[in-house]
Amino acid sequence: MVPHMVGLALLLFSSTALEPATAAPPSPATTQARPALHGGEIAAALDRLSVLGSVLYVAAHPDDENTRLLTWLTRVRHLRAAYISLTRGEGGQNLVGTEQGELLGLIRTQELLAARRVDGAEQLFSRARDFGYSKTADETLAFWGKEKVLGDLVWAIRRLRPDVIVTRFNTEPPNHGHHTASAMLAADAFRAAADPARFPEQLAYVDVWQARRLIHNVSHWRFTPETDLSGFQKAEIGDYLPLLGTTVGELAARSRSMHKSQGFGVAAERGPIQEYFQPLAGDPGPKDAPFDGFDVTWARIPGSKAIPPLLKALRRDFDARAPEASLPALATLHGAVTALLSTAKARSTEALWVAQKRSEVESLLLACAGVTVEARAGQLTEPIRSAPSGKAVPVTVSINARQGGNDVALRSIHFPDGYVQTPSAASARLVTNAPSVVTRDMTVPKRAATNAAGVFRLDDVSWDVLATELGSPERSDAALLVDVELRVAGVDLRVQAPLVTAWVNPIDGELTARLETAPRLSARLDSAALMVPNGEPVDVSVTVTSLEEGVTASVALDVSPGWTASPAEVKVTLENRKVPKVLTFRVSRGTDGPAETDGRIRVMVDDGAGAGPIEATSETAVSYPHIPALTVREPAVARLVPVTLAGKRGRIGLIPGPGDRVGEALAAVGFNVVELDPARLEPELLASLDAVVIGVRAFNHTPELHGRLPALLAWVESGGRLIVQYMTNSRLAPLKGPIGPYPLTVAQGRITDEKAAMTPKDPAHPALTTPNVLTPADYDGWVQERGLYYASEWDPKYTPVFTSADPGEAPQDGGLLVARHGKGVYVYTGLAFFRQLPAGVPGAFRLFQNLLSLPVNGP
Repeated sequence: MVPHMVGLALLLFSSTALEPATAAPPSPATTQARPALHGGEIAAALDRLSVLGSVLYVAAHPDDENTRLLTWLTRVRHLRAAYISLTRGEGGQNLVGTEQGELLGLIRTQELLAARRVDGAEQLFSRARDFGYSKTADETLAFWGKEKVLGDLVWAIRRLRPDVIVTRFNTEPPNHGHHTASAMLAADAFRAAADPARFPEQLAYVDVWQARRLIHNVSHWRFTPETDLSGFQKAEIGDYLPLLGTTVGELAARSRSMHKSQGFGVAAERGPIQEYFQPLAGDPGPKDAPFDGFDVTWARIPGSKAIPPLLKALRRDFDARAPEASLPALATLHGAVTALLSTAKARSTEALWVAQKRSEVESLLLACAGVTVEARAGQLTEPIRSAPSGKAVPVTVSINARQGGNDVALRSIHFPDGYVQTPSAASARLVTNAPSVVTRDMTVPKRAATNAAGVFRLDDVSWDVLATELGSPERSDAALLVDVELRVAGVDLRVQAPLVTAWVNPIDGELTARLETAPRLSARLDSAALMVPNGEPVDVSVTVTSLEEGVTASVALDVSPGWTASPAEVKVTLENRKVPKVLTFRVSRGTDGPAETDGRIRVMVDDGAGAGPIEATSETAVSYPHIPALTVREPAVARLVPVTLAGKRGRIGLIPGPGDRVGEALAAVGFNVVELDPARLEPELLASLDAVVIGVRAFNHTPELHGRLPALLAWVESGGRLIVQYMTNSRLAPLKGPIGPYPLTVAQGRITDEKAAMTPKDPAHPALTTPNVLTPADYDGWVQERGLYYASEWDPKYTPVFTSADPGEAPQDGGLLVARHGKGVYVYTGLAFFRQLPAGVPGAFRLFQNLLSLPVNGP
């Protein structure tokens, strides 16, 4: 959840930022409601009106972008800058929670938007999916579909029409295959965007475009003291921003630190900052001036001679203490720009730039008048987070002109249900700093339930849909919008405000979140993969929630043939809104069919409204302090996954790492999992455990854990079992101490092919035989990768269990190491159990149980 007002938000113009250039649209134009700007920010935005140049920055993932350069381009050079992240980062790890896959992609999308609110750039995407680490560009492009993603990048270029395209990466190894592919695609798109024979289906919406130059922003982390920098272009970007009271390096650090799920918080930089560039294609530009050598003034717009004098006078006369005094001059400028737009050729570069600048002028009219528009559902004491279609909810719209009320009039309010409120002539004109408030019960419109993750699924839609959605961070219908028509200094404007709910947190104060459309009832299963060990019946919990009070519903489980669920139906009355009830069903596998065949389960609900039983919707809340609170809604379905586990399932101690769901998965198949406090590892507690598991990155995330390792190793020496999952170790972020009883070096080795052969070094090793005798089938069905951060060097006391290799590469043996230590046993593993167990991979459970059962000589 984030506060309603976000600090230095100068990203004023994204509502119309990437619309295809057209002639003048009918007035009034539409502007998104934005956080209020202070006088310095308004002055900086006025400076930006004089600059008509743009840059597109291209890379593969959230957090690949150079926030220092983006900040400098937007805040110092006043260029329009956009970052296109080809993926949403859903294949990465998560240091703030347990979300993986699309949910992680949703978090990282919002982190990018939070970063752009700080550095002032815009955010775009392609349809490429982050499928995890890739070692080659060929594999990446084959998985993505080269032509599809290239077309997406061409679309972004043709819409934005950048003067300069910047790549974050080059094509030289070693590098992540996604990184290399992004550089290759940028080079191809630089040419293809200008070729009418390439992706001609786009030309119904945009024209071809040839950027002036393609350059590589050389990465600092590749530099060594011996690197010769004389061949690169240079730019000094460490400027102080007096209007904002900060430096480029300070703002960029705030932007970079929004990538919290990846642990990318950084310190602020103050003083000179050098960036380096390598020309790749097109006009290389002046030496050490990669963003110069082309006209970025109004001179690039025919017939615009009257504009610069207006801008000069506007900037000269602007008073940060009385910004409303600039409203008449802004209205005059708006009229001149609108006249230019009416004569511009449709879809021309001139039309794009004039429309962009008109949008900026409109935002400045609102800012100088101090206009705020808020649309809220419910009350602070009774917030309404979500509501079903057809439900009446109280909505309050508040419009305030805090500085220039005499120049602002309310013309109409358009609600999402189609109702239009028009004030009387007497009440239309606003009074300075006296909010005009309209309250009514609004009927939530009939529409699909809000699904924040739906933006990912754009593969099978028409170009009419793609022309609106492709590249956007969020779906165009992600929010319910209230349109408010105003007249500011004689200029008709339409301001769109998302309908939100607000509440007061005793710690953080007032918070808001978007009002979401949701089904009347929702039902959630505990996991998307429900394990069924040894054919035993399993209890399945269904959490049912209603958005209304006093709802009585019937809930049932629909299971695959050969499976049964009892009871057949449960009736439940939900007395209180949003207070869930948990129902329990027992699911069993019948005697028919293969013993190891997966089943499917879905929740059916009948709320008595006459529609009969329907497939329930599951809600997953995604809420962190640095991003907006969002809800993902998906069908309430799960896989039923049989797994054969021999031997006992004992008492396991868990020291979790960030994003760790291994303990949850082990508990689901019958292990007694006890979460341990590293500061309280008493011998008596350890003696009660069959094994201790340390979660992924735990030593990285909690460095003081190194100080508790001796206690753990003493327990191992007396007969315990300690399993340490992967840790990261690099030159920039080394481990702070040992993680095992004998020397062990964690490196960057990984096996990215989830189907790579797992060849036992010794087929008789207990890790492969006890209590489960593993077969090649146990290595089928793994997801995304075999493992990561393998050991590269180890003491001879460690025994490697597997050898494995990606195609065309040398074998690696450091993915699973076992060492005797006294009477007990220690394991380091880079195998990706943190992915496999939550995904319901049976062989991964069987192998992990073997590790938890390795023979010891202890009590």
